[in-house]
Parts: sequence; C-alpha cells; structure tokens
Amino acid sequence: MEMSFISYLINGLSLGSVYAIIALGYTMVYGIAKMLNFAHGDVIMIGAYMALIAMSQAGLSPVIAVLIAIVVCTVLGVVIERVAYKPLRNAASSLSVLITAIGVSYLLQNIALLVFGSNAQTFPSVIKWTGITLAGGQISISGVTIVTIVVCLIIMAVLVAFVQKTKPGQAMRAVSEDKGAAQLMGINVNGTIALTFAIGSALAAVAGVLYCSAYPSVTPYTGAMPGIKAFVAAVFGGIGSIPGAFIGGLLLGIIEIFGRVYSSQLADALVFAVLIVVLLVKPTGLLGKKIQEKV
Repeated sequence: MEMSFISYLINGLSLGSVYAIIALGYTMVYGIAKMLNFAHGDVIMIGAYMALIAMSQAGLSPVIAVLIAIVVCTVLGVVIERVAYKPLRNAASSLSVLITAIGVSYLLQNIALLVFGSNAQTFPSVIKWTGITLAGGQISISGVTIVTIVVCLIIMAVLVAFVQKTKPGQAMRAVSEDKGAAQLMGINVNGTIALTFAIGSALAAVAGVLYCSAYPSVTPYTGAMPGIKAFVAAVFGGIGSIPGAFIGGLLLGIIEIFGRVYSSQLADALVFAVLIVVLLVKPTGLLGKKIQEKV
C-alpha cells in the first residue's frame, strides 16, 4: 500500500508539473495584461502537432522537433496577441477580450480539424530513457515522469530569476503594477505584453510535448481539458502569482491522480470541486494577494 501511494504521488507530481508549466503561461498573461487567454490550451495542441510532424514526417530528432514547436508557438502567441487582443486592450468591457479569447480558441481547433483531421494520431516517443526502479523493483518511475518533473523545476527557477533579475523581467513587474506609470517611465508596454505572450506560448509548446509524451496521442481537442485544468491550477495557486501557479499545478495533478484511483469518472469533477472550494474559502487563491482599489 505504501509503495502504491509513492507511485501515485510521483505520477501526480508529473501530471501536476505539466499543469504548472501551462498555468505559468496563464498567470503571467493575467498578471501583466490583466486578461485570461483561453486560447492558451489550443496553443498546446499546435505545439504537439508541430513536434509530431517534425518527428514522424520530417524525420527530425526529438530535440529539433521540440525547438521547432517552441518557435512556432512563440510566433503564434505573438500573432494572436497583436491581431486579436491588442485592439481590445482599452475596451470598455473586459468581456470583449474574454469572448475574443474563446473565439480564437475555436478558430485554432477548427483550423487543426481542417489540416490534421479529427482522428487521433499516435505521438512518437520524445524521451527514450526507460526510467528507474526503486525499492527492489516495487516502484517503477518512467523516464517521461522524471524528465517532466525536472523540466518543470528548471523552468520555474529560470522564470523566477528572469522576472526578478533581468530588465525585461523588471519591466513586466512594472507593467503589472501600473501600465500608465510604466509607460511614463519609458517602458515599452506593448513590447512587454508581447514578450509575455511569447514566453507563455513557448511554455505551452513544452507542455504540449511533455503531455503527449505521457499520453501518446494528439487530436485537435488535445489541449482543451489540460488548458482548463491549468487555469484551475492558476486560480488555485493565486492567479497572477508565478509560485502560486507552480504550487497549484502540482497540487492539482496530485489530487487528480489520487482521484483516478478511486473513480476515473469522478477525477475531473474532483478537480473542479477543488476550484469551487478554494474560491469559497480563499477567493484570491493560496498565494494570491487581496488588492485594495480606490474609487
């Protein structure tokens, strides 16, 4: 029983790591641009398809395939921001941006349906390492699981260092606090927001490859549910908080895996039940801060 618990915990950390990487994109965009990019989950799907094409049709190595997916998703994220979101940045209602984000999501899904078809395609193995066994073979940890957790930790550390130590990162923090004041101080607000979308979309490509490596199939709807769950993770940890997205993603992955042990049908419901409970008990999330606004 103890060995099973450890195995479930490790699998939960692996799945949670993917949610955390996706949630980082959500929380960065919300923290800086104050909008929810619901097309983020579909960028994951595009990244997975790009890696799939690069490996299965072009015959490229997994490393090159992942780099291609990152480049394509980064460009896609910037284009989406410039074409769909930038014109609405000063819109009277934030609902306009939310509806546009949902529209972009369906647009990407339908383009993928036209280009790739509706049938699920097998995703090739990106990580060739078989993994390790512990406790005399009683616990087996796959290479995908280990790599996913390690990649998540590295991304988290690099992202925190980037935001805290670099000039673009400091510009992001300034824009997050006050766009108008940041512009008066000479910060390029449009460029900073575009950079945020670029980083978030690059992370989505990595998450898409890792997710499809663990669950080796891809369809035009592959990114929909992970994207929504990552949004739940971001809210759970405190939307706008990078450490919050990380912790929220890990906890949500663990909750889902343990939920599947008892009932695979109720696992998804459990994830959203957690969101409801968190919003009732602590609306700002685990690490979110309450902001006082003067009227």
